Amino acid sequence: MRILLAQLAPVPGDLHANAERLAAAVRTVRCDLAVFPELFLSGYRVGDRFHQLALKEGDRTVSALRRLAHETGTTLVVGAPVASTERSGEIHNAALAVPPEGEHRVQVKRYLPTFGPFEEGVQFTPSDRSVPVRLAGASVGLEICYDTFFPEVSRQLALGGAELLVVISASPVTSGRLFERLLPARAIENAVPVVYVNRVGVEDGVVFGGGSAAWDARGELIPTTPVAFAPAAPEESLALLEVDIAEAARWRPFRPVLRDVAGRPGAAAEGPSHSETRSIPTRPL
Repeated sequence: MRILLAQLAPVPGDLHANAERLAAAVRTVRCDLAVFPELFLSGYRVGDRFHQLALKEGDRTVSALRRLAHETGTTLVVGAPVASTERSGEIHNAALAVPPEGEHRVQVKRYLPTFGPFEEGVQFTPSDRSVPVRLAGASVGLEICYDTFFPEVSRQLALGGAELLVVISASPVTSGRLFERLLPARAIENAVPVVYVNRVGVEDGVVFGGGSAAWDARGELIPTTPVAFAPAAPEESLALLEVDIAEAARWRPFRPVLRDVAGRPGAAAEGPSHSETRSIPTRPL
């Protein structure tokens, strides 16, 4: 699978400008899957404007993304605020997955940071479920930033059949070393490749750290190839990599962690009880 890592800085509060930037990046190079950061379409530090910017059914931004995916043959994964389809007035921090054909899907962030500069619990409603989706010919598990600090999220996706984990992030520079340790560990303990795309730029005094990369099922870095383009902010980059889904499958029998855990009590892929927190299932927007 040929994957584009789009480490870019969004324009805060400008859905149109960010969608146009996404389109320009996708048209720069041929790829099967193009991955953009957490809340890329809206920006991260926009406060109450999230409610105005939240994507809804029939939204023209979503329609534009669907056209782009169809025209380029590329599956898009991008972070955005999304209006709840179940409870009026509530919004989610979500990963939007848009394939060239068929329905697009939404995975809602499960763990919302509410410490330091983060105020996500004020704005967003979380989910308690993670469900793999079929993207670019593979079963893909989507995670958002802080979700990776909770190993049960990656494990639930892997037990559910995910062959690849894709993590989108809006993480500051101060968290960079933590993700450098966590992400290869998630790859190793689930025997699946992990792709990570973090944004760059500065919003409201928060400096975002980049560090986008990918690891194979052994936790080894996957080489990337820079893509030439005109950056609009320092540290922006586009990079291509190849993930061999079949190679990861061949590796699993040598470290059969999923086989050995699957039969244990409580290891079911369905995850925690809905009574623990309100559930927002993965579903079309």
